Amino acid sequence: MPRVTITIADRSPQPYRFQLDRMKVNIGRGSENDIVIDDGSASVRHAVMERIDGGYQLRDLGSTNGIKLDGERHEVIPLRHGLTVKVGDVAFDFTLTEEEREALAREKPQQESPIVREDFGGAPKKPAVAGGPARPAPAPARQVIYETQPSASASFFMTLFFLALAIGAFWLGMDLRHKSLNQGRSLMQDIQGSAAGVKVPPPATGGEEKKEETPPPAK
Repeated sequence: MPRVTITIADRSPQPYRFQLDRMKVNIGRGSENDIVIDDGSASVRHAVMERIDGGYQLRDLGSTNGIKLDGERHEVIPLRHGLTVKVGDVAFDFTLTEEEREALAREKPQQESPIVREDFGGAPKKPAVAGGPARPAPAPARQVIYETQPSASASFFMTLFFLALAIGAFWLGMDLRHKSLNQGRSLMQDIQGSAAGVKVPPPATGGEEKKEETPPPAK
């Protein structure tokens, strides 16, 4: 049977035992309580020990001096084997036998498995670790795409190449036209001759014949 020991200063400890099926144990200075504490620090209706799944808890009933654990006041204190709390200024010791601890442990509800949410990629996210803040998932590596673009020097040489082709085509056209008008002489030959001071004869007109002059009759 669970055991509660009440120890008032300068008095002998008073042990109390009760069955595990007891749902409530009232504690206070009033004689109607299940555990009577004859001490001025205890209120008439001070606290109640309640049966819960897997054990007990001590709940304050709005008393003047409250219930304390390690010097701190609480509204509710979960009770475990070997725990000592204060009801007012009175020590309250809670103990269980080994069989009682095993029986209460079987009553504890099993912890449900966490719900895992999957992201769009289908990879499950790890649940947060109990007792610490959840760490954010690492950001996915950013894919860098390099665009292939011609360099400045390559663009310059390509421009010169197409410009040279255009000049060559223009020169070839001018040379062919010049040859057709100047009896097959190339444009370069005429340019070189003009630079050297050589007079280039005009092209023959064709079809024109030189007329012989007839001397006037003798008088």
